[in-house]
Amino acid sequence: MTISRRPAVLTSATALAALTALCGCTVQPTDADGKPRAPVHAQSPAPPLESRPAQSTRTEQPASATPAPRLPSPAAPAPAPVPRPMYSRGDSGAGVRDLQARLRQLGWLFEGPTGSYDAPTEQAVQGFQGKRGLPRTGRTDTVTWQRLVGMTHQPGTWELYLMGGQPAGAPDPRCMTGRVLCIDKTTRTLRWMVDGRTLSTTAVRFGAQYTPTREGVFHVYRKERNWVSTLYHSPMPYAMFFSGGEAVHYSYDFAARGYAGASHGCVNVRDATAIRQLFAQVRVGDKVVVHW
Repeated sequence: MTISRRPAVLTSATALAALTALCGCTVQPTDADGKPRAPVHAQSPAPPLESRPAQSTRTEQPASATPAPRLPSPAAPAPAPVPRPMYSRGDSGAGVRDLQARLRQLGWLFEGPTGSYDAPTEQAVQGFQGKRGLPRTGRTDTVTWQRLVGMTHQPGTWELYLMGGQPAGAPDPRCMTGRVLCIDKTTRTLRWMVDGRTLSTTAVRFGAQYTPTREGVFHVYRKERNWVSTLYHSPMPYAMFFSGGEAVHYSYDFAARGYAGASHGCVNVRDATAIRQLFAQVRVGDKVVVHW
């Protein structure tokens, strides 16, 4: 019996064609008699144009890429502060006194503080302004004041009242009867009082650390219009002695230097008019109270 093998060959050829369609490789087929034929290059069919991915010329960023931070734009420069007027010549008060004390700290003012915006104060402000490149107006505005405050410290009480003019404190109870020179070490003032009424008030200065003015209740025991210290050889005009060599008297040094100096224990007065009037009214025997 003759058995035909063609179906097997066809089956192999069919399988080979299917494999070629799937793999797209080069194969060497045979004819019906099994002889090799020219090689056939089989390729996979190209996908339809619609299904091809569109090509892009732009570089794609990964989905997880962090966007570049946006740099802040440079801030515009702050506008220069506009000067506003504060004090000028003719003004007076605590603010002017503070201004003068600060000018003294920097060596622009040698007088006062007086609390009055006078010609020396105006000249001192002009000098300070010119040194800092500010308009030399001589008037204190907010810009000048801020520069001055930044270069100085808060003035203390006796910087503000270096030459006197401070308010007096309440009188000691021991001063409320009779004729009394009521001398307050806390406020550095002298009240001339009669039967509880204050007739006049003036600034005074006391002894230094090692020559302090004594405190307590005394009486005027001697008056000398022109006196020179026998111990320190310094003049003591209008002296009113109340305890040993300690007296209330006029002081040239106090008038010139203010509280930058001190006495050797006496009570110094810098106001020449005030001490003359006081000397004329005070009598030997009048009470003297020196207190804190």
